[in-house]
Amino acid sequence: MIGVRVTHHAGKYRPGPDFLLTGDADGAGTVREDGSVTALTSGPLTVRLDGAGSFGLSFHDADGRELTRAGARSTAFATTGEGAHHVLSRLSLGVGEQIYGLGERFTPFVKNGQTVDVWQADGGTSSEQAYKNVPFYLSSRGYGVFVNHPGAVSFEVGSESVGQVQFSVEDQALEYYVIAGPTPKEVLGRYTALTGRPALPPAWSFGLWLSTSFTTSYDEATVTSFVDGMAEQGIPLSVFHFDCFWMREYQWCDFQWDPDVFPDPEGMLARLKEKGLRISVWINPYIAQKSPLFDEAAALGHLVRRADGDVWQWDLWQAGMGLVDFTSPDARAWFRSKLKPLLDQGVDTFKTDFGERIPTDVVWHDGSDSERMHNYYTHLYNRTVFELLEKERGQGEAVLFARSATAGGQQYPVHWGGDCWSSFEAMAESLRGGLSLSLSGFGFWSHDIGGFEGTPDPAVFKRWLAFGLLSSHSRLHGSTSYRVPWEFGDEAVEVARRFTLLKHRLMPYLYGAAAQAHGTGVPMMRPMVLEFPGDPACRPLDRQYMLGGDLLVAPVFDEGGEVEVYLPEGTWTHLLSGERVTGPCWRTERHGYDSLPLYVREGAVLPCPPTTPAPTPTGSPLRSCWSIRRPRPATRPRSRSRT
Repeated sequence: MIGVRVTHHAGKYRPGPDFLLTGDADGAGTVREDGSVTALTSGPLTVRLDGAGSFGLSFHDADGRELTRAGARSTAFATTGEGAHHVLSRLSLGVGEQIYGLGERFTPFVKNGQTVDVWQADGGTSSEQAYKNVPFYLSSRGYGVFVNHPGAVSFEVGSESVGQVQFSVEDQALEYYVIAGPTPKEVLGRYTALTGRPALPPAWSFGLWLSTSFTTSYDEATVTSFVDGMAEQGIPLSVFHFDCFWMREYQWCDFQWDPDVFPDPEGMLARLKEKGLRISVWINPYIAQKSPLFDEAAALGHLVRRADGDVWQWDLWQAGMGLVDFTSPDARAWFRSKLKPLLDQGVDTFKTDFGERIPTDVVWHDGSDSERMHNYYTHLYNRTVFELLEKERGQGEAVLFARSATAGGQQYPVHWGGDCWSSFEAMAESLRGGLSLSLSGFGFWSHDIGGFEGTPDPAVFKRWLAFGLLSSHSRLHGSTSYRVPWEFGDEAVEVARRFTLLKHRLMPYLYGAAAQAHGTGVPMMRPMVLEFPGDPACRPLDRQYMLGGDLLVAPVFDEGGEVEVYLPEGTWTHLLSGERVTGPCWRTERHGYDSLPLYVREGAVLPCPPTTPAPTPTGSPLRSCWSIRRPRPATRPRSRSRT
């Protein structure tokens, strides 16, 4: 990778924060001069500057092919009428080049033609706003670009200038890295080596999580009925999650169980853990003024303040909420000290909610710039909690369920897709966001099965179950209604059981994919373009994905079960039916709620535990181990096909 820094006025004070980047201190590359051309080479990447003409940079791969260039008029500064100073750069877009990434974005998967503002927002999944903004994009031409600025970055991807990707910051300097491939996996490997590789989540986290939901009414009897009901229905449950109202209302966060609802939290957690469950509880970084912790934190200087010395507060969600200042080491230690008693009680993990609506009119303990801290705050928040879990539970046992993130946040998995509606459209939005995030360096991702807002139609819930249980992490969660399967009918129970058992039986394979994400930065849920970059048909696909390197998953977004799926070159075997199909081809298939396009790649070996397999509706068991090695004659598609 090669970094470029453009500076206008070098005397500007730089208070931070800055992304914490790793890398080889000796990897300075080599420089050579050939007449007026100076070239810097780092691994397979070379940048050339011709000093004889106007300033311009061109980036080339190991074969000398030009990947992108910053031409003579591609670097500039601009000022607005209000006096704001911006620095910008433009990199060329080749003919047919496609751009991906920039965080968890719910807009079209291919970013060409879009203006993307990297700025944290709590906007749900149905707009251009995003919880996880990452100033990194991946190109179909075999390179990536990371803009090393934690604050607001504006990207215009072939929108203002149709042959350019422009990125700008309000600053006196702009730094970006061009990262070589040539494959997208190699780009992600180098990018995550720079910004941090994801930790490996514990094996238990890959099982099914069940939540109380957000504003529903519940107590220990309710929770126990859910847990026992799942066991009675034969649906293995790994984690039970207590959402907001495990604490008293208007006291988020005091980190105390509501004594009127949970009079014996230690006993309750012990009883749940006797059933083999791990426990998750909801937290956020705000302290409401009714919480007894508010006065304590304010007196100790642990809450963010305004320039006049007042504690910054607002009334959103709870009255008079202050915000923990994670730039202070003492505040971080204080926050961890309030969470540790919960771990001592038996809590195993935390859902680190919120972290997006961070004010820009405040003074931070370490003097950080408030605009740069807006996006970066979530990184400090999640790191604070994750490091506590690593210390108390040990490395390999720490895992979060986090909503917000920025570059580097992949180090603290898992992240989920936020507040989506309970509809097929929102299900597709969520998948687009997750695939976009995976091409931004995040190895693990989840979503609320059935959707968060509203109550899903049983058809939506059943289709979402299959999708959710074929994601890296799987959680049943909603807002105003429960998400236990029997709320949606007997068939929903059968679907939940079938796909939960299937995920358990795939765990050796899935954990291998998780270890690969941890070691190389290649995500578990892979857009088709990541696994098949040489197949042009895969480049725009955002309604199917590879789960690991050998399983192709195409969720069904239709009540009637009709779904289009593209199979790349090779012989593919349907995991549930055994049907073999030779690609490349498009297929239109129709599936019942107990199925979806789930194809095994030729040459794959799927190890499965030697347990009694769950029966399929036809009575035939799912196979205990797959070894797909030799192609057989192609099976004609059930509907239409084009090659």
